[in-house]
Formats: sequence, C-alpha cells, structure tokens
Amino acid sequence: MQIDFDKSGGLVPAIIQDEASGDVLMLGFMNEASYRETRRTGEVVFFSRSRNRLWRKGESSGHVLKVRDVRIDCDADALLVRVSPIGPGVCHQGYRSCFFRSLDENGLSRLVLTPTFAPEQVYQKPAPSGEAD
Repeated sequence: MQIDFDKSGGLVPAIIQDEASGDVLMLGFMNEASYRETRRTGEVVFFSRSRNRLWRKGESSGHVLKVRDVRIDCDADALLVRVSPIGPGVCHQGYRSCFFRSLDENGLSRLVLTPTFAPEQVYQKPAPSGEAD
C-alpha cells in the first residue's frame, strides 16, 4: 500500500506514539521527502509548515524520536509512528506529550500532566509557538 500524499496537498498527518507506554506524544506532518528521511535515519523527520522545510525532531533539543514501527491507516492518508523517545519530553512547552491538557464538557482546559523539562534551558531561543523543535 502506498501513502497517499496527494490527497491533502502533499502532506499526511503523523501521529507519534510512545511504543512502550502507548501514550500519544504529538502530531506532525510528513511529506514524501520527510517520510523517506525518517525511514533512512530511523529518527522522526517532519515537514515544518511554518519553516517550509524538513526538520528532524530533536535537532535543537536533542529529544529525538527513534522509530520502532510505522503504520498506515485504512485510507492510506495518515501515519501512526511508534517510537522510543530519547529525552524527557517532546513538547516545546516542556511536557512529555503535547497533549498535556484535558477539555471538560464546557470546553475549559485543565492540566493533566506536569512539565518534565524547562524549555528555556533546552532551547537557545524561544521555540516557535505551535511547533516543537
């Protein structure tokens, strides 16, 4: 089965899941080049929409994602990438997962995780909002 990069303008969502715990760590996007680079290196490489270039997760923080398994959904337009994360977290706001808030029935959010690292100590300059390193 081939990944359908054409369906969404060249990008497919890539859900990143911790292989050991099953926790969803983040969501990123891949194009054909980032997918090939991910497979070649064994580390997750995304296509950054804000930077308009490939970026290897951890290129500035050192918090890389080692690929253990890649799965494709039934429509061939989304990926589940099971990883072994290296480092205390993947979120540029200092959490293990980007999904550190829960929404209640009124749409109000509350923290459900605690920070695992101090972003200001990891990044030389503030990480861009909405996208990790």
